Amino acid sequence: MKWFVPLALMIPSACALAQSSIEIYGITDAGINYLSDAQTRKVGGKPTGVARWAFYDGSVGGQQGSRLGVRGSEDLGGGYKALVRLENGFSLQNGAAGQGGAIFGREAWTGIQAPYGQITLGRQYSAIVQFDAPNLAAQQWAGYMSAHPGDLDDASKTWRINNSLKYTSPVIARWQFGGVIGREGSSSVPGSDTVWSVGADFQDENFRFGAGFLDADKPNTSFFGSNVNSAGASANNMGSTGSLTSPESNPVFGGYASARTLRILALAASYSHDRATVALAYSRTSFAGLGSDAGPNPFRYTGTASFDDVELSGLFQMTSRFDVGTEVNYLRGGSVEGKSDARYTTASIGAMYFLSKSTDIYSLLVGEKATGTDSLNQPSVAAITGMTPSSSSFQLAVRIGMKHTF
Repeated sequence: MKWFVPLALMIPSACALAQSSIEIYGITDAGINYLSDAQTRKVGGKPTGVARWAFYDGSVGGQQGSRLGVRGSEDLGGGYKALVRLENGFSLQNGAAGQGGAIFGREAWTGIQAPYGQITLGRQYSAIVQFDAPNLAAQQWAGYMSAHPGDLDDASKTWRINNSLKYTSPVIARWQFGGVIGREGSSSVPGSDTVWSVGADFQDENFRFGAGFLDADKPNTSFFGSNVNSAGASANNMGSTGSLTSPESNPVFGGYASARTLRILALAASYSHDRATVALAYSRTSFAGLGSDAGPNPFRYTGTASFDDVELSGLFQMTSRFDVGTEVNYLRGGSVEGKSDARYTTASIGAMYFLSKSTDIYSLLVGEKATGTDSLNQPSVAAITGMTPSSSSFQLAVRIGMKHTF
């Protein structure tokens, strides 16, 4: 036992060598929204609406949702670090927690960073968010109103993957790759309620390319139903058809809750030169196996509903404090049982004035035109992301806001 005493004395010394850091950070985003046509209810099976002015947190059409987070790391030596991140989303309107009321609904994970990569476990974003989305206008400057309709291709951080294991590689010759796999529910069937995603990106001084893929089994519960207040397969966690007293939600793809599988492929590239950045993105989203027991199917859909989305955007630094951005997005939805395709054309323009490195005031203008038949088996209504859908085929949204980061 002579070796025990000196070894025990070494343990506090080794712990003292570890370097720990804890950082509290956050974002507040507040503004006033104008919506030209917002549904209020359905009368005779058809939606009705009114124009609306209202104060909203950034999670409703702003650049970024308000949040408060804690991130920490501890140097374990030998190129290893222990990591943790807990991030809460909240509303500046009333202080309520976001993401269905979860304390740390945006992110909650812990893990290890090593010379061969980073491994984390918890509630995390997909590889599409990590590698593809940074090239898109919504993540760069335009916020949720300019996200692809309904955020159907998972590029604007609307959903997370619970109970997940994630790996991110080190940067190798300017490339980085990674993947995440998670599971919702307690089914004993292999692969049931599983969500997995992989991706990669390349970056140099001026050019960035990102790609991501996501596969979700029974997405109504495993992916879209990942918030704490979500219901099971008997309910639609992807949207609603509205009623005599409430508006519809997510008419773009909310009618496809019975899909057995969701698959998303997303590609995006951006190029920066001097004071300008231009970007091009494409995604294909498929809801396959419609008519399964994964969720409600009031319209008795079968087969597959697929969407193709193309985005072109630009960001221009007019002065050291003033930026202007513009975006055009086109989404085409494939037919289900021979019904007409749905098409959504969205145009956005934004202006940002930076009062400091941490604070900016901004304005966003977004217009959307819809045609064809949407997932709720009706003439397509415009549905700017994050907004109450229109009662008609056109919708215009305006926001003036202020964002502060700390």
